Amino acid sequence: MDKNIPLLEIRDLKITFPPKKSPVFAVRGVSVSIEKSTTLGIVGQSGSGKSTLARAVMQLVQPTSGDILFSGISLGKQLDKKRIQMVFQDPGGSLNPYAKVSSIVSEPLLVHNIARGKELRKRAITLLKQVGLQESDGEKYPHEFSGGQKQRIAIARAIALQPELLVCDEPTSALDVSVQAKILNLLSDLRDELGLTVLFISHDLAVVHHFCDRVAVMHEGKIVEQGTVEEVIHSPKHKTTQELMAACQGRLLNNSDSPSCML
Repeated sequence: MDKNIPLLEIRDLKITFPPKKSPVFAVRGVSVSIEKSTTLGIVGQSGSGKSTLARAVMQLVQPTSGDILFSGISLGKQLDKKRIQMVFQDPGGSLNPYAKVSSIVSEPLLVHNIARGKELRKRAITLLKQVGLQESDGEKYPHEFSGGQKQRIAIARAIALQPELLVCDEPTSALDVSVQAKILNLLSDLRDELGLTVLFISHDLAVVHHFCDRVAVMHEGKIVEQGTVEEVIHSPKHKTTQELMAACQGRLLNNSDSPSCML
């Protein structure tokens, strides 16, 4: 891969949903890129289009126009799907309630014919330990775990195929405040350990401040401001950014670099 080519590049992306009465313009001409081994935060209020953008990257939503490039290649042209994985907002809803945890985290390896039998079980155990769970947890079902533990299971499944890009769509917003920082710390550790590039969706600028390198602020389907986290936070120009700042000002004033200080 050419070092000058971003790992992910979104060019003039537009997504319009079929209307009952009038068209819904969810994403309106978004252009943004992410360099390899960096973290980009997409932040905005509810309904800004940030989650729709994430789903388009995962090819769960079909763009109306524009392009999404991965390592310079359009996502629609024979991209190895193993290279991009996603962590969803609701950990409970993203897990099969009838499957044991060991089966859930190892399913991607089985589907892509990477491991079977004893090797599959060994890898499942390794994945569980990577996210702070025990080997014995693999024999349990999702309903036996707390929300934070379920998200750890979802993260283990997401990293099973050793992706290059991890898309995180509000991965902590459905969790108790006491658990959110632990999940963010886990994601931070895995990002450094595995060399992940991360697209991080959030409505919380304080979370983005501590977790991301760059930030793009969305409002009504458009990116209204972007830059390094420090640039945007210390000199917010758009009204939406200023409102997001005001909503978490107390936590932004904390000088600690640890994600655990945010909550």
